[in-house]
Amino acid sequence: MTTFTDFNFKLLVVEQLMYSDETLTPKFNLAEHLGVDDPFGYAVERDLAHTVLPEARAFFEALEISDELLASVEVLLADGGNEVYNECAPMWDGEDDLFDVRSLDDLALLPNLKCIEGAEEALLAVSNKLEILAARGIAVE
Repeated sequence: MTTFTDFNFKLLVVEQLMYSDETLTPKFNLAEHLGVDDPFGYAVERDLAHTVLPEARAFFEALEISDELLASVEVLLADGGNEVYNECAPMWDGEDDLFDVRSLDDLALLPNLKCIEGAEEALLAVSNKLEILAARGIAVE
């Protein structure tokens, strides 16, 4: 089983494979997973505003991604509007560092990654991000 060191980096990969390419199935839907009609209300009632819901975190942490799928990833999109973020934290407004990637150790899991769109903002916590990406031949847009 492939293990990610940075949960938020894994979410970028999940966004690409599950919600963009639709090759990682089944697609996670928080409302269905919780058995509720309103995940936003669910979060409010439990005082879980602006945090990853424990149920979503558990699902994505346990989610296995094959080496074959990981090798298919050529582009990652780091954007506050990523669907995976809404499925994890339905109240999140994109105005804090909840989903900032803090480590690029997981780049080794993506042998064919060519570009990270939005890397400048999503990787703010990684001080030498541009050097690390350039050394691997990964473009930043």
